[in-house]
Amino acid sequence: MTQPYIALDFPNIRTAEAFIDLFPKNTLLALKIGMELFYHSGSDWVRYLASQGHEVFLDLKLHDIPNTVEHAMYVLAQTGASMVNVHAQGGLRMMQQARRGLEQGASAAGLAVPKLIAVTQLTSTAQDEMQEQQGVYESLENNVRRLAYYTQQAGLDGVVCSAHEAPIMNELGLISVCPGIRRSGDESSDQRRIATPKQARMLGATHIVVGRSITQAADPVEAYYDILAQWKGTKNTWNIKSPSYY
Repeated sequence: MTQPYIALDFPNIRTAEAFIDLFPKNTLLALKIGMELFYHSGSDWVRYLASQGHEVFLDLKLHDIPNTVEHAMYVLAQTGASMVNVHAQGGLRMMQQARRGLEQGASAAGLAVPKLIAVTQLTSTAQDEMQEQQGVYESLENNVRRLAYYTQQAGLDGVVCSAHEAPIMNELGLISVCPGIRRSGDESSDQRRIATPKQARMLGATHIVVGRSITQAADPVEAYYDILAQWKGTKNTWNIKSPSYY
């Protein structure tokens, strides 16, 4: 069972590092860096986090002409990130060239090839929005399935999807990286297709991404270990008075 990715949705390195420093020294985390923080910090900070042993999911959702995405992936492969992504709606050829650029960039840097996944439909998108605003008139589930099929055909490792669509990805042999994860009782905010860590596990998700339920909790470290326990289906043994986790 993988660690939950913590979405570092912070405006700058200073606040992101202050958050990481809340955890006991030498704790290795799975961290998601999105556009806001990457545009502020750049690739050097990604390299630094990777060098410290953290697992980094670089969530930039590339969507451009195939040649541009291929060259961008060549560069991103050299940051030490363990996972990167594109938009599946960019098409089969774009995804294929993204894979090629990633493999060539990792080879040039002497690094392992990061996992490459594709966004199907954002977890903030509801079916009525997809149909009315994108002009896609099939069901949201069928649209996700179709985009996931082409993701598989392009040779990618998996998709970003809601936990409710994880069974589809299991059928296709793809990993499912699922945002929109909330503890029971937490606000859904701008997410639509949400799930608890336990629900995600029961639905067969392979990875979960958690943001505000951890980063905006009264005690982020306790919230993280509570979510980790729910995700793994184990008891939360985090001791807040004498910080330890077994």
